Amino acid sequence: MMILHDSWIIPARMTGDQDAAIDSTDLLTGLASAEAARTWLRRTAPAAPVLAMLVSLPRLQAVNLAYGKTHGDQVLIEVARRVADFVDVELGSAALVARLGGGKFLVATVQDTSRERWQYLGEALGRAIARTLTVRGEEFHLLPRTVLLRSSALGEEGGSGEALLHHLEETATTLDRLSGRRMLWADDVLGTPGASLAVLEGELLGAMHRDEISVLFQPQFDVATGRLAGAEALARWEHPRFGQISAETLFAVADRGDHVAQLSRHIIGRAMALATQWPGHLRLSLNITAEDFALGDVVRTVRHLLGETGFAAGRLTLEITEQSLISDFEACARALRALATDGVRVALDDFGTGFSNFRTLKALPLDALKLDKSLVKDIAHDPRDRAIVSAVIAMARALAMKVIAEGVEHQQQLAILREEGCDLFQGFLRSGPMAPLEFLRLTSS
Repeated sequence: MMILHDSWIIPARMTGDQDAAIDSTDLLTGLASAEAARTWLRRTAPAAPVLAMLVSLPRLQAVNLAYGKTHGDQVLIEVARRVADFVDVELGSAALVARLGGGKFLVATVQDTSRERWQYLGEALGRAIARTLTVRGEEFHLLPRTVLLRSSALGEEGGSGEALLHHLEETATTLDRLSGRRMLWADDVLGTPGASLAVLEGELLGAMHRDEISVLFQPQFDVATGRLAGAEALARWEHPRFGQISAETLFAVADRGDHVAQLSRHIIGRAMALATQWPGHLRLSLNITAEDFALGDVVRTVRHLLGETGFAAGRLTLEITEQSLISDFEACARALRALATDGVRVALDDFGTGFSNFRTLKALPLDALKLDKSLVKDIAHDPRDRAIVSAVIAMARALAMKVIAEGVEHQQQLAILREEGCDLFQGFLRSGPMAPLEFLRLTSS
């Protein structure tokens, strides 16, 4: 195990200052300390472009509460070992690996690495941390969240180590509020000068009035027949200066200004209006967030928009995540049951990435489970992943639920899903998200 990178040991040895060596080391994990990380960023950022990722462990608090701090500390030590080993192999000893406190780890480097590879490394590190972890006979399954950043995207601010850390931590806070999201680029919109979250927040309401918030449709297909079955609505901001802004950033902006309920209403209404042009057998799926339940009257909003647009309730599916139910499970359940009486169907999204709580399956009026793409990704090569998918499909059938697979990219994956009895799929094997007119053409082809 790498205890501490050489770049952090050498300065202390050169000065002979043992206190400096202690201050630069996180005493629990042996990684660089938060202060050492700040020093590295202050020295490095002005001289060279920095790539950074901030990895957090949202479930650490639950481990501490359920098993005690001793277990929690052992979990942190094991995660630190995995992070250090991963960085040694992928980036070498020149990279910074630090613990910022609690369950937060920072990885940074000045290597000439593309955005695509940095994201790949972030995803790979997330998988390494997510592997089953055993402490004192107890098994833990951590689902880390990762924020990625390129200092070059921050313009003049990119030369400030403090600004880098600030943007990472601010984006991590935003990511915590985004249901079902595990990764976010801090520089998705910060890459364009002036396009900060604060600036975009001031423009959001006007963007809705100017129809800059567009809806794309991700087609869903029948696994057995290959026929089009419907689509999931996805939001994008077509900004006149900054280009296309992702849904993650869009909702982060809305969250800053307490506009989530208003934004959701805008997207839901627009998607329903567009879907009225489709053939009557196609279904529309819409995502409902935790903020929709907490800040808005979901039942009244959905019923009003169904009436206003003329879209049939029986053709609508609302997709929720377990994360969106945490704030007030009973209130969310009541709202979903009320809509179910109108004929609206409910699907549990990202199944396999949350707590996968059986209470959720029992208490909610669920019609479908959506297999997260992380479960589908390796089913053609990993017998365990296939066994899990097979078990989930069998359970769903026993509960009279359909199963929708996300992220299907290869024919072999589809063949296995067909063999296991999966009902619907979506993914780049058949189509990515489509503009409304493009999807409308697909419905008639």
